[in-house]
Amino acid sequence: MFRFRTIGKNQKGFTLIEIIIAIAVTSLIGVGVTAAIFNTLSVNALSSNHLTVLKQIENAAHWINRDVQMSQTVQPGGGSGFPLTLSWVEWDNTAHQVTYSLVSGELQRSHSVDGGAPTQYVVAEYISNDPAQTSCQFTGGVFTFKITASVGGFRPAIETRTAQVIPRAAS
Repeated sequence: MFRFRTIGKNQKGFTLIEIIIAIAVTSLIGVGVTAAIFNTLSVNALSSNHLTVLKQIENAAHWINRDVQMSQTVQPGGGSGFPLTLSWVEWDNTAHQVTYSLVSGELQRSHSVDGGAPTQYVVAEYISNDPAQTSCQFTGGVFTFKITASVGGFRPAIETRTAQVIPRAAS
């Protein structure tokens, strides 16, 4: 038959209090590791979103700034200034026309040379369609534009930049 042995006082083993303390310490370590991982992921998401909106604003500002500096004619349209039409003639009589349109959060650039078929592409994404946040105007010989980009998700990011550009004089 089976015999059950009783544990004597001289035998080594863990007491219930020691086991509870070990579980509590392990739980605290687990919570700390989980919080550190969550914090790392959260900071990475915020940094990524912030870099995304900054890059989109940088792209939009670069292209608009470049084209406005080249332009001899600046024609903002609509309440927000978009579509924005810019045109200029180069030294060799090559005529350029660039139109910026804001469609569903994308800033699109359409460029045609000498009235030919336009080349179209997206300059920036995540751009606000709200005229209070993204707009342009041409007043007193100075072109002013304001661009707001935002990315949602786990850690949303939003940035706004305003710039002024003076186009070249019409010849």
